Amino acid sequence: MTESSGLIDPFGRKVEYIRLSVTDRCDLRCNYCMPKGFKGFEQPPNWLDFDEIERVLSAFARLGLARVRLTGGEPLLRKDLPKLAARIKSIPGIDDLSLSTNATQLSKHAVDLKQAGVDRINVSLDSLDHQRFAEITGRDSLQKVLDGLEQAHRIGFAPVKINMVMTPQTSEQELDDMVAYCMDNQFVLRLIEIMPMGDTGRNAGFVDLQPIKQRLQQRFDLIDGVVPGAGPARYLKSKDGSFSIGFITPLSQHFCATCNRVRLAVDGTLYLCLGNEHKFEFRPLLRQGISDDELLEAVQHAITLKPERHEFRESPQRIVRFMSHTGG
Repeated sequence: MTESSGLIDPFGRKVEYIRLSVTDRCDLRCNYCMPKGFKGFEQPPNWLDFDEIERVLSAFARLGLARVRLTGGEPLLRKDLPKLAARIKSIPGIDDLSLSTNATQLSKHAVDLKQAGVDRINVSLDSLDHQRFAEITGRDSLQKVLDGLEQAHRIGFAPVKINMVMTPQTSEQELDDMVAYCMDNQFVLRLIEIMPMGDTGRNAGFVDLQPIKQRLQQRFDLIDGVVPGAGPARYLKSKDGSFSIGFITPLSQHFCATCNRVRLAVDGTLYLCLGNEHKFEFRPLLRQGISDDELLEAVQHAITLKPERHEFRESPQRIVRFMSHTGG
């Protein structure tokens, strides 16, 4: 593989998108993501520092990386995140920088993030009901989230996407309320099937989005649509184009054949697939003084480890890590 040929995995897929976890900490405790009382966080000395992050992403960019998403944990808990965002956006070849957040800290940081070059924001929000929000997240922070969304909308982030995880406890009324909220605010709504990562994810319960998609399509007279981004969502939109809703379906309609992404955890572990244990450790190499040419070779080798598809259905007990560690 040469620099000009891009990051091509063994199955012919071009990898051009990294989801970068900048912390495994979070100020919420969503019951499908993190076990109650969990304290097994990575120690900050093991986190990649900003220089190390920039170096790894620069190597990826030389090979064809074009898109980076800042994730966590909750990425806004990482000190000086806007400074890191600006450094990433200045890397030649990276032309799209986005952020996934729970938005509890967003009102404080939105302006700095916009100025740093963050293009788009995804916000995790599973209910607009204060009691249900507190039950899901373990925190009474809904108003902070709504304030953050209002600020993001005010200063011009577009599109703003709302990520809503569907669980057996999610009512039709909750979903319809979220649709109305997103319509009123010109937000893109995305519904997500829970991935069975660890006992926490498996115990949360699976909801097939296909019947929900059919109901919403009929109720709101939606047609097939497209929304900017590099993720796996399949979209419907209103006929006037004013509202879009996406469906992320790793189980009921998996998207492995077109997977273009890998995840770099805060400790420098590159995860090649959410549903398999394939990974590559960059931190030891960086701290042993690897050269730039050797780093390029390491990136090229890492991509050869990417599996063809996940095995959530076939081997649901295989993955024991949590999304907060892997990166959202």
